[in-house]
Amino acid sequence: MRAPYRGYQIALIAFLSTGLSIGMSQYAFGQFATPLQAEFGWTKTQLNGALSLAFISGITGPILGKSADKYGIKIVLLISLLMISLGFLLRPTISSLWHWYLYSALVYAGFPGATQITSGKIVPLWFPKTRGRVMGAVTSGNNFGGFTMPALAASVISFSNWESAYLIFGSIMLLLAIVSYFIISESMDDVEKESIRTDRSLDFINLAKKQAAIGFSIKEALGSFRFWTISASLMIGVLTYQGILTQLTQYLEDEGMSQNMSTSCLMMIAIMGVIGKITFGRASETYTARRTLILSIFFQAIGTLVLCISGNNFILWIGCFIYSLGFGAFGALISLTVVEQFGMKNIGSMMGLNAFLTSITMALGPLVAGIIHDQTGSYRNAFFGIALLFFIAMFLVWVSKYSKDAH
Repeated sequence: MRAPYRGYQIALIAFLSTGLSIGMSQYAFGQFATPLQAEFGWTKTQLNGALSLAFISGITGPILGKSADKYGIKIVLLISLLMISLGFLLRPTISSLWHWYLYSALVYAGFPGATQITSGKIVPLWFPKTRGRVMGAVTSGNNFGGFTMPALAASVISFSNWESAYLIFGSIMLLLAIVSYFIISESMDDVEKESIRTDRSLDFINLAKKQAAIGFSIKEALGSFRFWTISASLMIGVLTYQGILTQLTQYLEDEGMSQNMSTSCLMMIAIMGVIGKITFGRASETYTARRTLILSIFFQAIGTLVLCISGNNFILWIGCFIYSLGFGAFGALISLTVVEQFGMKNIGSMMGLNAFLTSITMALGPLVAGIIHDQTGSYRNAFFGIALLFFIAMFLVWVSKYSKDAH
């Protein structure tokens, strides 16, 4: 019996790397908030300060991206996953606030290499004709992580303690790092051999080679109107992760939801997100990633506004549902938009530059949200402000089409 196309194994590694990294650090963040505050007496602002260390990703992103272009994604992914693993394995040793920040910084240092850079380089190479739907499937790992990791964390914390939960997280990432090293490849020769072995058409191979040779240089990108409008929109868009997602469980509970129900809402967002990623990913192949990105941000804006209406459980559920329709697709559309608009030639560097720029708002988002919560007792005003910014992001993506760049 013939072994399946190797690209599927590589896509699975990207699925787990992206999904578990995001699931453990972002989706499950709220599960640790109560036990950490109870043990150390930290305020919301102090706790959320760890999320503001997302700027570390902005520092390591360009380095990891350039390294991926120069040395290959295999070694970059290994190093990234080891850093994330270490950041979790060390957390049970926390005894003061600076420990919390240091170990969180380790996780964020490895974040770009384990998520966007990996999927951005691997998926278009191994699946040039179907990159939209495959990227949707790969980034649905985010939702797999969102569905499983909060539940895993909550269960371990309930039956044991928060320290054990972090040890389990770190061990899982360590195992994934080891396995990934023996599976990942971005060799064009490997792609060609696998394509021939599995009877894929020569058009598939030629398309992969052609796409790999086309794209912006960093210098060209920095002088491009298209680059700055797209980048500004993504800088706003990532507030959905650090400004909303990580605060959502706490917001829902502040509004009167039980912990079990708020966790269920988070799981619903994760499940619906899978549908959004696959459908929007497929749509991007027909209608372009730029247009589907606008629709993704629109659903998130409307859903966030609904969440701000009232503390009624039914209204909150409706808000979460609408939000989930666009939220799930956004993760896939980041990489798809960058690849579509700027090409594959220097995709590692482009994804690294994107990580640097988006880290600015990812760092500021949770810090500002925490301050607003401490002053008002709610995240509502923070959510409302982010919803308005989402509409600005939609406009920026729309006007990017008027760029006169040669590419």
